[in-house]
Amino acid sequence: MTSPSTGLIIPSIVLGIMVKGVAMRLSTKSHYGLMAMVDLAKNYGQGPVSLMEISTREDISLGYLEQLVAVLKRAGLVESTRGARGGYELAKAPGEVTVGDIVRALEGPIAPIECVSEESNKELCGRESACPSRIVWVKMRDSMAQALDSTSLADLI
Repeated sequence: MTSPSTGLIIPSIVLGIMVKGVAMRLSTKSHYGLMAMVDLAKNYGQGPVSLMEISTREDISLGYLEQLVAVLKRAGLVESTRGARGGYELAKAPGEVTVGDIVRALEGPIAPIECVSEESNKELCGRESACPSRIVWVKMRDSMAQALDSTSLADLI
């Protein structure tokens, strides 16, 4: 991101993903994972959906989708059915799965910087009581968590 007043490149931080000189964004894991979960939500209650169908509809590489769905399955967000009519479906109703559930499963805890992670280890820095910017990072973390946790898959379909 470039500052309008100075023209300097200012890195913004989202979920602790750091890229030098570029605005921080969620990775494709969250982006494509959410797309796949919305696809499953649209088909909720209609039986399993094959990954090939999702891959085609959402234009996501089948190999990458397989990796994402494996993580989502381990997190208990999707269930699989084997066989000719097999595939994947949501483990819970769309209204019970939040974007925060999906992002945390794929990316880990929400953290604009490590020392304010949802799973913070205060030993990382040791300066948290005297850190002048900590309050900003905590507010950012809490705002991101609130936005992600207040949006369900049902809201997106």
